[in-house]
Amino acid sequence: MKILIVNSSRDAIYEQISKQIRSQIIAGDMKQGDPLPSIRNLAREIQVSVITTKKAYKTLEREGYLDTVTGRGTFVAAQNKELLREIKMKIIEDRIGEAVSDAKLFGVTLHELSEMLNLLYGEE
Repeated sequence: MKILIVNSSRDAIYEQISKQIRSQIIAGDMKQGDPLPSIRNLAREIQVSVITTKKAYKTLEREGYLDTVTGRGTFVAAQNKELLREIKMKIIEDRIGEAVSDAKLFGVTLHELSEMLNLLYGEE
């Protein structure tokens, strides 16, 4: 598991940790049952407070991404595949929405935007 903390980020450190772990789970890089480092080990590895790491894990546990088993550790929770797909679709929808807004701002037509999307997606 790779976590990168950016001190100049507007996000709190625990939010940066949470977002990166969440993204890895959504992307499928971390799968159900995969163990996470202990709170202390992760804190030491990324050089942050144990309290910060604990807050990130608790946030993800509340959201249903992680399960903590006393004495065993923290693991990636079972994910609802439909919910994960909806999350992925929402992320894509938001990004396409931004592209559509930019296209309108720059005078790009729907046809031109559609052609770009087809090219980028790899269809001819």
